[in-house]
Amino acid sequence: MKKLICKLWNTLRRPAVHLSLGAVTLVSFVAGIIFWGGFNTALEATNTEEFCISCHEMQNNVYQELQGTVHWSNRSGVRATCPDCHVPHDWTDKIARKMQASKEVWGKVFGTIDTREKFLEKRLELAQHEWARFSANGSLECRNCHDYNSMNWDVMSDKAKRFMKPAAERDQSCIDCHKGIAHQLPEQMTFKDPALDQLEQRAQGLSPDKGGHYYTVKAITLYLDKELTQPAGELEAASPVQLQEESGDSVKLLVPAWRKTRGFGRVLYEDFGMNITSLVLDKEVAQNNELVKVQAEAKVDELTGLPWEPVEIALWAEKGALLPEAEDLWGYARDTYRTACSVCHSQPAEAHFDANTWPGMFAGMVGFTNMDADTQALVLKYLQKHSSDYADGAH
Repeated sequence: MKKLICKLWNTLRRPAVHLSLGAVTLVSFVAGIIFWGGFNTALEATNTEEFCISCHEMQNNVYQELQGTVHWSNRSGVRATCPDCHVPHDWTDKIARKMQASKEVWGKVFGTIDTREKFLEKRLELAQHEWARFSANGSLECRNCHDYNSMNWDVMSDKAKRFMKPAAERDQSCIDCHKGIAHQLPEQMTFKDPALDQLEQRAQGLSPDKGGHYYTVKAITLYLDKELTQPAGELEAASPVQLQEESGDSVKLLVPAWRKTRGFGRVLYEDFGMNITSLVLDKEVAQNNELVKVQAEAKVDELTGLPWEPVEIALWAEKGALLPEAEDLWGYARDTYRTACSVCHSQPAEAHFDANTWPGMFAGMVGFTNMDADTQALVLKYLQKHSSDYADGAH
């Protein structure tokens, strides 16, 4: 060992052509410190919000959206900057992310998203890259601030607690439920469900019979005339109707419903005391007693004290939106609900809430899905029609 140490020392002392090996080592060590300091300084400089928004692609798009969210301004005065969420805090992961960012430099040079139109076109792809990264690391950047173990369940709202506690038990990634929390969701996320499109095609190919009972496959506009020139209101999806008359490409539909006697009576409901919207009428039409025909005396809803009366109205609509069996619609809505609403949490059973509670509950859930408007309306109607008000033995 002593000989080895002496040999090493003699090697370091041995004169080089211009400098001793020891001097070279010392210079290399100092140069390494300078290089590391410079590299780390440059790395941190690219880790600032000022750097992130120095290009107009970010400055004029996602940065503007961030300023309207709770991550920008809140009662605690804590602001999340771009690198807080989009740059890993662990050094090795940070370096890997910086290497990936070389592609973004390429995109900047060649103008991949240098206009608003190009940005919106690529937005879904860009978002999916980040969602995949968050899913892979368990939303680590989010949880540097939002840690399950630090959450105070006692001060959390009942609604938030109902979703967050199961997520904490599963150690679930935040991005599963909170896409769009700091930036707008890509417009491409809202798409037409092929299964719903098939139902609509079936309805278009159906030849309905006069006097037959049907259900609307989607929301449709109703008219006062068979020429379909005078709009009268909007008939909601899955509403029961009876076909009274047919003329060319138009059908006259009889809609049985209930309405509250307070107000203008524009909204007609499917059942007594249930806020299951069937039809929304224009104000003038709603107040026309020759069109909206009362069928019996009003009765009072004991829960609210409001009087309701049964009514009927017959209006024209375009052909091609009727199906004879409600179960065709319910089957689609059931599958959609159980698939789309189980991503964030175990979805409540249909009969867990009553018909009047479901709209508020569903509104809080649907924002985390990519259902289009027609699908949302159909799923909500399904939940209301299969709520505890219609289920035997439900609480």
